[in-house]
Amino acid sequence: MINSSVSEIEITVHNQFLADRSFINQDRYFFAYTITIHNHGPHSVQLISRHWIIENSAGETSEVKGEGVIGEQPIINNGESYTYTSATEINTPTGFMYGTYQMRTQNSDQFDSKIPKFKLQMPRTLH
Repeated sequence: MINSSVSEIEITVHNQFLADRSFINQDRYFFAYTITIHNHGPHSVQLISRHWIIENSAGETSEVKGEGVIGEQPIINNGESYTYTSATEINTPTGFMYGTYQMRTQNSDQFDSKIPKFKLQMPRTLH
């Protein structure tokens, strides 16, 4: 579990390798991640957009930008949390993801909440 606390928004990440969705002989490694965004502040906030950086073990990066997450732009009331699960694919057995969520307050002030860097790693087995 990885945590990030920027201002009054805390972001928690859990991730896992999905062997049944991966094609190792084709260098396609699939990972699911579950994000929980906790609003510890006194006001509601809305997640407007996301900016992800996905890095493989060779240092190659790709970026994903878009509105909201999983087709939603959730409003997270003070003292509440929002959780969603998504997935990504990389072409090496290990890599990293990190980025930012662009948030908006009730007063239309915008700010970025940092998504902590987390490792994507295929489990190794010994024979």
